[in-house]
Amino acid sequence: MRIVFMGSSAASATCLRAILREKGLDVVGVVTQPDRPAGRGKALTPCPCKAFALANGLGESIISPESVNSDEALAKLREWNPDVAVVVAYGQILKKPVLELPLFGCINCHFSLLPKYRGAAPVAAAIAAGDRVTGVTIMRMGPGLDDGPILYQRYEPIYLDATGGELMDGLAVTGGVALAKTLKLMGRNALPPSVPQDDAEATYVHKLKKADGLIDWTAPVLEIERKIRAYSPWPACHTFLPERFRRKGNTGRLVILRARMVNKMEEAWKNAAPGTVLKASAMREKGEDALPPGPVVKCGDTALLLTELKPEGGGPMDGGAFLRGRPLQPGVDVLGNA
Repeated sequence: MRIVFMGSSAASATCLRAILREKGLDVVGVVTQPDRPAGRGKALTPCPCKAFALANGLGESIISPESVNSDEALAKLREWNPDVAVVVAYGQILKKPVLELPLFGCINCHFSLLPKYRGAAPVAAAIAAGDRVTGVTIMRMGPGLDDGPILYQRYEPIYLDATGGELMDGLAVTGGVALAKTLKLMGRNALPPSVPQDDAEATYVHKLKKADGLIDWTAPVLEIERKIRAYSPWPACHTFLPERFRRKGNTGRLVILRARMVNKMEEAWKNAAPGTVLKASAMREKGEDALPPGPVVKCGDTALLLTELKPEGGGPMDGGAFLRGRPLQPGVDVLGNA
């Protein structure tokens, strides 16, 4: 089976690797996003999927058009003469001429159990919602947004401490397995009948922006804790340090990498304003109920212990190391907006 693969992300590369390992699945072309400036030097850098394809000997079969719907890209697709196009986190909308070009059309691996979480950020949405199970959906693509008939689904558990990045890594492996199985069944004309999605059950999630990571300390602690995990590694949940801890030339932006809910609230903490630092122990305390080092911050209901942080201009550090460099004062210092 002749396959054109379209993708850009690290998850795309994982799925492409799974397809390349299967006998009878011949990847004749790879379509990725164009190289973009990256790093401090802003050097043009290929996306993860293109870098993987180049490293695996597909350099002569890669195109990276600004638009996959352009005449030049369409001409190359026709030259490759694919039986099917596989799309995984590609980042461009395919118009009708592209969708109808392969013999068996275009299929997509979406990282949710459709019709739940259609859109650009389904993995973060599942963690933020507190879901215990998610999965991948292989669907036949049409002109709508993630609304095509379902060809195959696989489930994936969401562990209570999972971050968005960790869950995405697991789903990428699951997605690669699901794609390989779907393609092999398609090649044997043995696919079960597709299942139309129930639009009445559909939910939608928007593309995440950096500003979405700003923590609202008036929210319930469970919502904030889930959001910190969901938005790791990107857009990364963040708050801002008090003015006196902001070093020259920076905004005081503080990324929260890991946190845990505080189960036992002291009486004096209950009336504190959201964002107030309630406790700031730089050293590990003794006792069964002792909390690990790190700032304890008041939320809308209870409190959150910040166990791993990344201050602006610095690297990741545990809560104790952070407080030794920035001794926040309980009951006085408040985390919040810029």
